[in-house]
Amino acid sequence: MGRRFAACWRFWLTCYSFAIMPAKKKLKKQKPKKASSKKPAPKKDSASLKTDPKRVAAILEKLDQAYPNAICELNHKNAFQLLIATILSAQCTDVRVNQVTATLFKKYPTPQAFARANPSELEQDIRPTGFFRNKTKSVIGASKAILERFGGNVPRTMDEMLTIPGAARKTSNVVLGTAYGIASGVVVDTHVQRLSNRLELTRNEDPKKIEQDLMKILPQDRWISFSNQLMWHGRRVCHARNPKCLDCNMELLCNSEDKTI
Repeated sequence: MGRRFAACWRFWLTCYSFAIMPAKKKLKKQKPKKASSKKPAPKKDSASLKTDPKRVAAILEKLDQAYPNAICELNHKNAFQLLIATILSAQCTDVRVNQVTATLFKKYPTPQAFARANPSELEQDIRPTGFFRNKTKSVIGASKAILERFGGNVPRTMDEMLTIPGAARKTSNVVLGTAYGIASGVVVDTHVQRLSNRLELTRNEDPKKIEQDLMKILPQDRWISFSNQLMWHGRRVCHARNPKCLDCNMELLCNSEDKTI
């Protein structure tokens, strides 16, 4: 009887141990993730541009109304001074450049004076415009090129201008357009780049491509004035941050995502 009781007791303990053991959690089979139903944002292309002639004409009319006398705001007395000022204006405001050239052009009144300038001294003279070492090389190099290859005169063609150190298309367009009234292209600075995109006249960010886009839709006799007017508008109203849309006479023509109203 005792043995039978002991065997039963051990059997009961074993069963009780299994009963109180935590049950194993069943692993849930992970369902394969469904592909996202969101469609990728459509790429911006030229098809979405608003460059029909009537709209472009309306923009030009508004610019004429707001800035009938817009001109290049770099102070200069001749084509050579304008070339130097434009080289200095890279990554610098026109206001700062004008402050520097007010004394610079008195110290270096001719291409010969710039060509003979001491590089270290010139670097300090133009230091406030930024990137002064590279700009010093360009200014001295441009002065020497004009003296050696163009008889001391700033050339009047784009091909010749592009051979001058520091004179890329923007600088060349500024000089040819402002100093000589030659519409060789459209000046694309940061303001023109920003505003032409906001006005949906281009989808490009590269200045060369933007210039080509604008040359296709603008009358050639407006290439010079358009750039000056857009620069004025960018400095006074259509700022990079917090544009003054309430003060903009082109507000109804603009559908930019940056609008503040």
